[in-house]
Amino acid sequence: MKKLIWISAWLWIGLWSCTPTEEPTTTTPTPDKPVVDEVKKAIVDVMREWYFWNGQLPVTVDLTKYASNEALLDGIIYKPIDRFSYLTTQEAFNNSFVGRNAGHGFGFAFTADEKLYVSFVFAESPAGKDGWKRGWEITQINGKPIADYKTATGGYDFKLGTSDPGITNTFTFKLPDGTTTTRSNVKAEYQSNSVLDQRVIQVDAKKVGYWAYQSFKATAGLSPTRSAEVQTSMEFFQNQGVQELIIDLRYNGGGSVAVAEQICNYLVQSSNTGRLMYTNQLNAMKTAQNSSRNFSKIGSINLTRVIFLTSRSSASASELIINALDPYMDVVLIGDNTFGKPVGSFPLSSYNRILQTNNVEVVPITFAIANAAGKAEYFEGFPADFKVGDSPQFAWGDVKDLRLAAAIQYIRTGTVGNRMKDTYYKPSWEIIDAFKGLQQEFPVF
Repeated sequence: MKKLIWISAWLWIGLWSCTPTEEPTTTTPTPDKPVVDEVKKAIVDVMREWYFWNGQLPVTVDLTKYASNEALLDGIIYKPIDRFSYLTTQEAFNNSFVGRNAGHGFGFAFTADEKLYVSFVFAESPAGKDGWKRGWEITQINGKPIADYKTATGGYDFKLGTSDPGITNTFTFKLPDGTTTTRSNVKAEYQSNSVLDQRVIQVDAKKVGYWAYQSFKATAGLSPTRSAEVQTSMEFFQNQGVQELIIDLRYNGGGSVAVAEQICNYLVQSSNTGRLMYTNQLNAMKTAQNSSRNFSKIGSINLTRVIFLTSRSSASASELIINALDPYMDVVLIGDNTFGKPVGSFPLSSYNRILQTNNVEVVPITFAIANAAGKAEYFEGFPADFKVGDSPQFAWGDVKDLRLAAAIQYIRTGTVGNRMKDTYYKPSWEIIDAFKGLQQEFPVF
């Protein structure tokens, strides 16, 4: 079975007909039946075969009702549970999972008073090469204050355009030292990194690893599928002899399941090698392809617990590693509830010649995931053990960062105090809300 990955897609349909006038003066040929786009029919065909909720699909689908492929998919998926299925191209799909991006290369986050900050920057992106840093406040975009971009629904539309190279936007920043700077930045293609920060923090007598991990991207060309960045980070923490590990998944929308497995195998105890990591269940037509994955310990990191810093932007493969490790060690979540995606997908174009030749990648939900304890229903997300506010105004690893400070406090005392919990606020809009489909798995501007 092909490598399983998390994703979502939408597709559309078109047809035309011609009605002759009542008393035509010339002969107008009319088709005997509507001309139906074969791509749209192929979408329905693969959905009937592979869609996890295929029993909930309409018995008949009138293709003439839909003006596009996206409208078709949206019209037949199992709502409201399915918030995830989507459509893309084969190239875009393959590029995303190995970090080939285009755009400015930054993320954002709001504080409780709705000030907008750069939350992360990819090193080789146009923003990274221009020196942008986490903690820079964005006060204007293209000469307009941030408030001007607020929509009627409470979200924001910054009108930055598509990710196509060559598009320029201008940003005004207030820097941590109080000075301001205005930068014009041109979108371009770049290779994104997944590891945003790694360090060891001394907490009393303990060496505590801190790892800010943005997305589960594989390194192109490696077989079996895995991440060289993950290997480098885990060897760093292993060589430093860390006794605790804080993994920051605040802005991690998911990615490669194979990389999630790699991380789990570094974190699990040696004694649990060979035990069940998770199971995949496909629809009733595909039970022969149900599968399971067992742990296979990598390296010598020896932990009894892992602390995750989370938000509603922590989704998909982020939730997979939380769920998979939970039966085997103490898993502590600090920050906010996660997104809620206990299901996954793999691309279907290789199963249909028409989709393949037309460069249409259909990525519907195709399987459900359960951990060793059978936990599989977390559509509302995993609840945070301690809800603490975000503070994107502080640099990675700064102990003034509220969620990192709460994790350190938990390591010291076994709990998080009320003063820290009182900082919690629920953002009305987060970076994951700015994107749909494939881009929601890898949210970045």
